[in-house]
Amino acid sequence: MSDNDPFAKLPDVPGFTATSTTVDDGGTWPTAQMSGIVGVPGGKDISPHLSWSGAPEGTRSYAVTVYDPDAPTGSGFWHWAVADIPATVTELPEGAFQLPNDARLARFVGAAPPPGHGPHRYFVVVHALDVDHIGVPADGTPAYLGFTMAGHILGRAVLTVTAETPA
Repeated sequence: MSDNDPFAKLPDVPGFTATSTTVDDGGTWPTAQMSGIVGVPGGKDISPHLSWSGAPEGTRSYAVTVYDPDAPTGSGFWHWAVADIPATVTELPEGAFQLPNDARLARFVGAAPPPGHGPHRYFVVVHALDVDHIGVPADGTPAYLGFTMAGHILGRAVLTVTAETPA
C-alpha cells in the first residue's frame, strides 16, 4: 500500500471474500462505472455487482463503501456508502439504505479522476459488523459511517479497482 492506505488507522480485522461480475480485483472500472454525472464520456454511474462469502461468525449486518484515497481533495472521495444490509444477504440488495456520498447524492457516483492526474485506486469494501443497525442517520456522511462502524467491524472484504482519465 502507498502512504495513503485507507486502512492504516483502522482496526486490523480478518478478511473474507468479495467478488463481482462487474470488475475483477485489481482490474479497471468498466465505462458504465465511470461518472457521467461528472462528465466522463460514456459514464453511467452504475453501481457494481457485489457478492461475498466467509464473513466472520457473529456478523449481524454489512456495510459497503467505495472510496478513492487518491482524489485531489486532501481527504479522498467517497463514491458510495450502503449500510444496514442484513447478515442473511450475500449480494448487494436493491433498495438498501444508501447514504449521500461526497457529491451529496444517495447513490453510486462513478469514477472520474481529473484528466492527467494519473491512476486512482478505488477500494470497494464489504464490512462485516457486529450490530443489526449502525445507527447513522439517512443524511449522514460516509466518513461518519466509517467513524461509527470502526468499533463494530468484525471483518473486511476488499476489491481494489483502478481508473484513469487521459490528459
